[in-house]
Amino acid sequence: MSHASDRDRSGQSNGNWIGRSVPRVEDDRLLRGAGRYVDDIALPGAVEAAFLRSPHAHARIESVDVTAALTAPGVVAVWTGDDVADLPAMLNKEELRTPPGLAALLDPLVRMTPMPLLARDKVLYVGQPVAVVLAENRYLAEDALELVEVRYAPLPVLVDPEHALREDAVRLHEDLPDNTAVAVAARVGDPETAFAGAHAVVSERFEAHRYVASPIETRAVSAQVDPYSGRLTVWSGTQTPHRLRDAVAHTLGLDSAAVHVIAADVGGGFGQKGILYVEELLVPHAARRLGRPVLWREDRNENLTASSHAREQIHRIELAADAGGRIVAVRDRITVNFGAYNMTGLVVPYNSLCHLLGPYRVPNVHIDVTGVLTNTTFATPYRGAGRPETVFAMERAMDRLAVELGIEPEELRARNLVRPDEMPYATGLVDRSGSPQSYDSGDFPELLRRAVAKADVEGVRARQSARRKPHHASRQPSRRREDGRDGKHLGIGFALYIEATGLGPFETARIDLLPSGRVRLAIGAPSQGQGHRTSMAQIAADAIGVPLDVIDVIGGDTDATPFGVGTIASRALVNAGNATHRAGRLVRERIVEAAARRLGVTAESLVLSEGVASSDQPGGPSIGLAELAGKAPLPGVPEPTDGRHGTEISETVHFRPPGFAVASGAHAAVVEVDEHTGEIEILHYVVVHDAGNIVNPMIAEGQVTGGIAQGIGGALYEEMVYGPDGQPRTGTYMDYLVPTSSEIPDLDMDEIFTPSPMNDLGVKGLGEGGAIAPQAVLAGAVEDALRPFGVVVRRGPLSPSRVRALIRAAVDA
Repeated sequence: MSHASDRDRSGQSNGNWIGRSVPRVEDDRLLRGAGRYVDDIALPGAVEAAFLRSPHAHARIESVDVTAALTAPGVVAVWTGDDVADLPAMLNKEELRTPPGLAALLDPLVRMTPMPLLARDKVLYVGQPVAVVLAENRYLAEDALELVEVRYAPLPVLVDPEHALREDAVRLHEDLPDNTAVAVAARVGDPETAFAGAHAVVSERFEAHRYVASPIETRAVSAQVDPYSGRLTVWSGTQTPHRLRDAVAHTLGLDSAAVHVIAADVGGGFGQKGILYVEELLVPHAARRLGRPVLWREDRNENLTASSHAREQIHRIELAADAGGRIVAVRDRITVNFGAYNMTGLVVPYNSLCHLLGPYRVPNVHIDVTGVLTNTTFATPYRGAGRPETVFAMERAMDRLAVELGIEPEELRARNLVRPDEMPYATGLVDRSGSPQSYDSGDFPELLRRAVAKADVEGVRARQSARRKPHHASRQPSRRREDGRDGKHLGIGFALYIEATGLGPFETARIDLLPSGRVRLAIGAPSQGQGHRTSMAQIAADAIGVPLDVIDVIGGDTDATPFGVGTIASRALVNAGNATHRAGRLVRERIVEAAARRLGVTAESLVLSEGVASSDQPGGPSIGLAELAGKAPLPGVPEPTDGRHGTEISETVHFRPPGFAVASGAHAAVVEVDEHTGEIEILHYVVVHDAGNIVNPMIAEGQVTGGIAQGIGGALYEEMVYGPDGQPRTGTYMDYLVPTSSEIPDLDMDEIFTPSPMNDLGVKGLGEGGAIAPQAVLAGAVEDALRPFGVVVRRGPLSPSRVRALIRAAVDA
């Protein structure tokens, strides 16, 4: 990627630190092996937990015998569902909550499915916890698990969500009338009339396949009770420590102040660690019940089969257009596989619904979404959270419409993009908060123009035409190409997306000036690799007027910030960043006031820069933060205590976003497909994104790159496969393919800056953006490459075997 100056690339024109590619301050510690992950926190006398998990996808539990396990060496306790029956079942209450505005306007169906901490009567998916062994170490605990005897009576299994909706389908939860977990529909205009009068209509069934977050650090949690205060401390790799604190307190019947949750260093979260799990509730319970610290960490097989899955959706989508290629209506019936439990309610389904239209102007809309319960591991948000799935469907439909109309795919998109002069643009839908959906800012045509130019569409089409010329009339596999290599086909694809970022309801920042003169910034949002200790410090440094290296950032500690939400949904920079900015401005004001009193001058005559408050007059007095904080108050000389001029300099801000900051992007990909092997090579990958003002361009580039890498993984390699018996078939890295750096091409990046009017900093979230478009853009490119065969790509991943099957099916048709 060619680099402009940091200031040019940030979109910022003021401030000393915002907009600079400051190296991440956390990296030195992590790269030297000095990270403190949950598994690194040694708690003397700790016992370790191991969970017995169901080998059946659906079965009644007839009996559980733990007699032999209890006598195994090193075993401290063995618990079954009966032993924890007095504890409430788990619900992700905050995620399941429907915003009042959304409830009033759309009246969605959201059914609760509380999950027992350990299964008692029956199991609903392979991997569901049935018993837990607590022993002196994990090895002894695992040995004891083999001695637990469980008798199961297998029940009919449902894996296909469409089958699960049939009237005669077995019900997973017997207290529910059917297997529908959520249902919601939205309409704009008159889609029936628009379809009836359309010049062209395309109808397709697209599938977003199931895959998983697979963070390099699996889930882990440890807990201990302070013997003096009786207070419970929990260390977890969670993305939402305040929600975990409240859930632990509720489960154990404690006041939330009696629970302290610390989000340790986290080796990737991607949404999988943003929800509650039963293990996170059982480990603190065990610590209290046994009076000893308890540790549990997940192995890779558990992570792949028993931690949350994602992405599986079916879209039956229709697009209608006029003769000029302008979309007049869209209809989509979306089926989302929720797995065995409704963990997060409308989050993913409604994200898919309200992001389907993307950057396009669509006057008539009907979208119907159903979340379905099946005998598979529960599904929850994963980087993008419903957006990659819906973008895949919409962009694939756009490609099919382009073929139907005989228009180039980039031209069809260009004709339908919302223009900058239409901002803020109202789609007619309702956003996730329950307010009318509005795109606050953006320049979608410019995104596409830059992507088309960088991808060199004319050059690609010329090369493609030259390769196809000798055999363009035949749908049989080609034998030789002009350049002498066998059976390789060139293709280009495009995909655009929008992302509503900065989800509320709030985030917290507290800034304290310490007696040493250092500044402590505590935020409610923990980091899982986003670089908060750097980017948030940059925001604070500019807001206060201090050097970057005097700021210490604490994230995800519920004692440091008693109120917070977490790092999910591309919200941390928008919410915690603006809370930091506002708190920093208030602290700056307090520092200047205190310095004015100390120096005997007016506050208006002082300038605070680089941590020194100095007179704006040549030769005037000045004072540094260490001297100011360290000497105030002087013994016997109390300072005013009117609430504004006290000696403690500390400010806390809860930032509540007034609406979503809409980020956007355009991706283009040029691929080469080998018809004989099915192998796909990405020759050129272009991404142009808009995330408003950029705090740290280097961190931003890393975030986008990481998202694209995960998106490419989903497009070409990763799939969580279930057999009809509900058994996961890709439960290890021998079968579940995760791309390495060797599979990720160099990225050709560009960016535009349309600052968001929704917050002081003009920023938009970008942590998820890179992951949204790769599946769509690569599917489009592969389909374009294989157009001589009549191939249509309707699902991924585009593995060699699937590509070969597509070619054979098209040739035989």
